[in-house]
Amino acid sequence: MKTDWSRATPIASSALPAQLTTYLDAHRARDVSAAIVCYTQDAVVADDGHTYRGLEEIRTWLGRSASEYTFTAELTGAGRIDEMHYDVVQHLEGDFPGGVVDLHYRFTMRGPLIAALHIAP
Repeated sequence: MKTDWSRATPIASSALPAQLTTYLDAHRARDVSAAIVCYTQDAVVADDGHTYRGLEEIRTWLGRSASEYTFTAELTGAGRIDEMHYDVVQHLEGDFPGGVVDLHYRFTMRGPLIAALHIAP
């Protein structure tokens, strides 16, 4: 069943699950070790036209994204569909192509861990 992200109700960033806040902080700090423990063993990440399955592929993606470009990320919005689906909007500025972008980080949780993350404008 496909998630209808347009149904997300705005929430304060403080209402995000603790594991999402931990992940976002670790990702922003480029701390791959702290970020990877936020995922389930069989997690899936879709970013920039690529899909990464399982912890090893996600760890490689995290390491590459942490070193490929220099950027800042500011959380500018958050929404919740239900206890499993959260949409976090981040404003990124850096030395990547285009230099500025607002990205949706669409999380699917399984228990306290991230089972899926889809990143898109």
